[in-house]
Amino acid sequence: MNKLLTAILVTILTTGLLITGCTADPEPIATVGKPAPDFQLQNLDGQSITLSNLKGKPVLVNFWATWCSPCVSEMPYIQEIHEDWSDSGLMVLTINMGDSASEVEQFLQEHNLSLPVLLDTKKAIAPKYGIRAIPTTFFIDKDGIVRNKVIGAFPSKAAIESRLDEIMP
Repeated sequence: MNKLLTAILVTILTTGLLITGCTADPEPIATVGKPAPDFQLQNLDGQSITLSNLKGKPVLVNFWATWCSPCVSEMPYIQEIHEDWSDSGLMVLTINMGDSASEVEQFLQEHNLSLPVLLDTKKAIAPKYGIRAIPTTFFIDKDGIVRNKVIGAFPSKAAIESRLDEIMP
């Protein structure tokens, strides 16, 4: 009986060690005060955009989807920020989660929007940013550090602008 019990315990312990010993380190998640996780996504023109290539510029990154009504309500404000702040060096990147390029293009036309959209059709970037709800917006400074994270829709252009001073030179 002791041999059987010993064999069972050894098996359980060995299995436990194998399971815990084989887990990979989790990918970094975007955290305020830490570097923003790098990503590369295509825009609607098929060009690849890489976050790390934008170092030296402040970046607003907004995660959204066409079916999300709070996302739709804030899009005109993000469009205005893009129009009014691009000449000051701000890069506005909206990352659409899960919609096809044709769905996004139709959405932009219907809402008279021309802001930059990157496609995360496989939702591969959202986990790196810890996205649990949309819209979620990140304010990243010129050094690539996340300075602010806002979950939920902005009620106005001014609400977005009030956070830009954290990343604009």
